[in-house]
Amino acid sequence: MGTQGEPGAAEAHWERLAPGVARRRMPGWDETIGAIAGRTGVLVVDTGATLRAGAEIRREVTELFGLPVTHVALTHPHFDHVLGTAAFLGFSGLKVYGAVGLDELMQREREAMRRTAERHGVDPEEAAEAADLLVLPHHLVSGEVAVDLDGDGDGQQVLLANVGPGHTAHDLAVLAVGRDGAPDIVFCGDLVEESGEPQAGSDALPHAWPAALDRLLALGGEDALYVPGHGAVVDAGFVRSQRDELAARFGVA
Repeated sequence: MGTQGEPGAAEAHWERLAPGVARRRMPGWDETIGAIAGRTGVLVVDTGATLRAGAEIRREVTELFGLPVTHVALTHPHFDHVLGTAAFLGFSGLKVYGAVGLDELMQREREAMRRTAERHGVDPEEAAEAADLLVLPHHLVSGEVAVDLDGDGDGQQVLLANVGPGHTAHDLAVLAVGRDGAPDIVFCGDLVEESGEPQAGSDALPHAWPAALDRLLALGGEDALYVPGHGAVVDAGFVRSQRDELAARFGVA
């Protein structure tokens, strides 16, 4: 097992979910980062809380798959999921996706995100740097968008789905279509949390959250693996139970 920054560190940090699909639980805030590889590039799901974290993710993903990060999908606008994006800009054709409206919200809330990051323990200089270099998504998803990582129709297929609002007003899910008998894998962002009760902050829309999980289940189906924004990988039954708990918690049918 390698240590951070040494050869082999990527294999130690990342959990392989299927051929070409992996995820990492980051230290500190336990946010999940996803990676879905085609033959020519990798889509990364969320980018960590700082540029330093983003650079580490980029380095390790390249080590895992031997490919550049060509696509980034941001599941929602919380600091621990988006502030590392600028570390991926070394690839000139990088495509950054988010739910429609995410770009305007991130631009408007840039300073609030910096303050939130500091309040949660990010070094002030690192938080300021990440906020100054904040990358806004330029491919906006209003319904569903199919992404062909190889551009030829024969490689890894990824579906981006705007399934929110719920945890925030801009919740994006990422479905890696299973190949060679592997299950579909759904990266849920913080619509689903396994390591604790789902967090409903001031930007949550509690009345809409159960319906967002209904859409998430329709996207993945009964046999998919669901990857929470925080915690261990779960199944459809867990998502359904969490949906019912949220409905009871917020008084939604």
